[in-house]
Amino acid sequence: MLQGMTAHYLCHSTYPVQAGDKVLVHAGAGGVGLLLIQMIKKLGGYVFSTVSTEEKAELARGAGADHVILYTREDFAEVIKDATGGEGLRAVYDAVGQTTFDNGISCLGRRGYMVLYGQASGVVPPMDPRVLGNGSLFLTRPGLGDYTATADELRQRAGDVLGWVQSGELKLRVEHIFPLAEASEAHRQLAGRATTGKLLLIP
Repeated sequence: MLQGMTAHYLCHSTYPVQAGDKVLVHAGAGGVGLLLIQMIKKLGGYVFSTVSTEEKAELARGAGADHVILYTREDFAEVIKDATGGEGLRAVYDAVGQTTFDNGISCLGRRGYMVLYGQASGVVPPMDPRVLGNGSLFLTRPGLGDYTATADELRQRAGDVLGWVQSGELKLRVEHIFPLAEASEAHRQLAGRATTGKLLLIP
């Protein structure tokens, strides 16, 4: 539910995707990434997504990503510039941080949004805000707590997510189920970025 509500606020509130918007979702095969792609497609957006392997590329495509980029082989910023004819993107949803941030900014079109909601690769270093002046860009660092600040907002987001799961409009991927005694192995896999979707621990 937490990852679902995170995906929900990102594309419904932080930068509300409109039909036809071109956006980038980093880490498209991750837990939030797979849900975020599906929600953006539900809103009518066009999704670029970055992943590290062919296996993860298939997962992102399965979630609805229109153009999947293997960042281990291609410069995602160059690919997006070519694919958009230099027009750039309306938004970048970045959970990676340090290694993707600068190139992500360069992918944005005029008045585009850099939505930095994670830092899997490390903290983004301090930046000169004048960088945002090239295109009148927006930068935000959102968190779920501020988007579920009231009981009504929490119920609305959770209700949407759980309702879509129940109706089949939102598909969940559970990759592995570990007994609680193997929690350390589950953490090792998460830390090693060897997972996609969700890991479950059961008693």
